Amino acid sequence: MNIQNESNIKRFRKRKWNEITDKDNIPICDKVHSELNWKIIKYENLNLSYCSTFLSSCDSQRFFTELEKEVKYLSGDLAKVRVYGKWHNLPRQQAAYGDIGLTYKFSGFTIPALSWTSTVLELKTRLEELIPYKFNFCLINRYRNGTDSIGEHRDDEKELDNETPIASISLGQHRDFVFRHKDCRSKNLTRKIEPYKILLENGSVLLMNPPTNTYWYHSLPVRKKLPGIRINLTYRRIVSK
Repeated sequence: MNIQNESNIKRFRKRKWNEITDKDNIPICDKVHSELNWKIIKYENLNLSYCSTFLSSCDSQRFFTELEKEVKYLSGDLAKVRVYGKWHNLPRQQAAYGDIGLTYKFSGFTIPALSWTSTVLELKTRLEELIPYKFNFCLINRYRNGTDSIGEHRDDEKELDNETPIASISLGQHRDFVFRHKDCRSKNLTRKIEPYKILLENGSVLLMNPPTNTYWYHSLPVRKKLPGIRINLTYRRIVSK
């Protein structure tokens, strides 16, 4: 492929993406974006874009293998979480990579970004060629088996660019991903909004578009019958203050 043709394809991808995301208040449906099939979900301020074929099976296996060699996961106090005043080991492994000097604050921790590995950077480049956004930070969660999980939370920290989606790439074991509206988490419910569950497959990418994290909590529940390893890379854009 020559440089001119490659440039034309990138422009086409961006144009098609804008045509899709600029449409408001559409029901859950399927849309086609460039060469890939995207499922677009819009419901009560939930705004998701999901592609199950972001990576081929061959590429998914290659990236999974390389990440298992490269990624250095947090240890010590940074691998613990405080729940009701008691410290517990995280029910997963975590790592952070990004541009030099960036840190990410969540759940009472400040996590510094390690320098990009070649594989984490290659996946970032693939994303940025597909959609018109730039990312500078990646939080990686490794779920060792079906008992590893992450509880309900929102990625709504102040340092995150609220106009950039969070892009979540899944490698390895498929797992359920559950969204619950913020108005439906207490015992005294004033509204009835059904949770939304999506199966995140090997080689897929999920975009949590604004304003999803303002209104919806998300979680990866325990699934003991799914024992395989899952690596999840969430690319974000942190805004320097």
